[in-house]
Amino acid sequence: MKYVSTRGAAPVLDFDDVLLAGLARDGGLYVPATWPVFTPEQIRALRGLPYDQLATKVMAPFVAGCMTEAELAAMVKDTYAGFTHPAVAPLKQLGANQWVLELFHGPTLAFKDYALQLVGRLFDHVLKKKGQRTLIVGATSGDTGSAAIEACRDRDAVDIVILHPKGRTSDVQRRQMTTVLSSNVRNLAVEGTFDDCQDMVKALFNDHAFRDQYNLSAVNSINWARIMAQVAYYFWAAVSLGSPDVSISVSVPTGNFGNVFAGYVAKQMGLPVDRFVVGSNSNDILTRFFETGKMVADGVSPTLSPSMDIQVSSNFERLVFDFLGREGAAVDRLMTEFRTTGTMAMPQGAWTAMRELFEGHRFDDEATLGLMRSLKATTGETLDPHSAIGAGAGLAAKLNPSSPMVALATAHPAKFPDAVEKATGVRPGLPPHLADLFERPERLDVIANDIAAVRNYVIDFVKGRS
Repeated sequence: MKYVSTRGAAPVLDFDDVLLAGLARDGGLYVPATWPVFTPEQIRALRGLPYDQLATKVMAPFVAGCMTEAELAAMVKDTYAGFTHPAVAPLKQLGANQWVLELFHGPTLAFKDYALQLVGRLFDHVLKKKGQRTLIVGATSGDTGSAAIEACRDRDAVDIVILHPKGRTSDVQRRQMTTVLSSNVRNLAVEGTFDDCQDMVKALFNDHAFRDQYNLSAVNSINWARIMAQVAYYFWAAVSLGSPDVSISVSVPTGNFGNVFAGYVAKQMGLPVDRFVVGSNSNDILTRFFETGKMVADGVSPTLSPSMDIQVSSNFERLVFDFLGREGAAVDRLMTEFRTTGTMAMPQGAWTAMRELFEGHRFDDEATLGLMRSLKATTGETLDPHSAIGAGAGLAAKLNPSSPMVALATAHPAKFPDAVEKATGVRPGLPPHLADLFERPERLDVIANDIAAVRNYVIDFVKGRS
């Protein structure tokens, strides 16, 4: 399998190098040169497999030429052996043909674990093979950071620095990062927004001299390996509901667009998916895009669903690439226009084609609390504010009632106890392995929203480690 950049000017790479590269050198994101396609018979053969075996079959084409299926299978089995639910990603029924896919049974209670626990093992495998070590610098709106740190803590060949927006994560999210005191881990609380954190990470990757000197790698969903691992649970849900003989729709609470893009990849691979429904909070840039065809950045407003408090959805570029006929120069022009002016208009034909697959729905904080309250009352399920938006968007879509609608539950309610208690009157408790989280000492450094300060911090950290 070969990978190309969405902007068309970076070297073509194989999987190992894409894993370590993260962002392409032309500022684009890597995607497979061609989508692997499963036949209906191959999809049908996935029925009844345990999660790890199904995931291995789905991901194997993406690592072809770099590792054997047996090597991948061993890492995948080890990854999900520690998840707390025997099904790994259980489906629960909310209504007549409405389902929720629980993606919070990993160590940090969020969907990011399903990819990042594997990515940590992939880094170990590839770095050992190449005889290298790497520095990971990542940005998080809440969940990626803790999942990445948990995946990379105490690994011999990896140092990791995570940036998060100061005061804009839940206390649980912050503490899941800052109470990990491993010597190869550092946390930076940036005086700014998630978009500011993400911009600084991209700036470090685009500084090629810095990138090469410190062998920089990424764990954000700009890294293709993250998307690859997330594709698996779309196959898992669809096959569980009768695919390929049954077509599903999915609803995803969306900030950086990586999670829903993984569903789009599954469809390109042959999985029957009718519709992708995007759930937004007040920071509704994606919903506005699917309504108008124009992407217009606005200020970021803090909400009860902080992991979605984003105005620059990095993975959206991968979708644009596909719908512009994979013309890298055209993507580069649009992305440059957006970063320069804060506005981007898709060509009418491409936007119309997107609208045939995607739609968006928005819920402000008051509506989110209402969703959490009503879902608890009508289904008995306690959902965190992000997952509630996903479920609410699926209900708002009013699609074919005979086709299963699967909403992705992306975080455990205990990660957002204040919001859950406000909506339902019940404060969810943390699972046993995190029960003492608020008693653990924290370690973090507050830093200005300044790329030079962040660069100098990272340099000092690496020098101290060496």
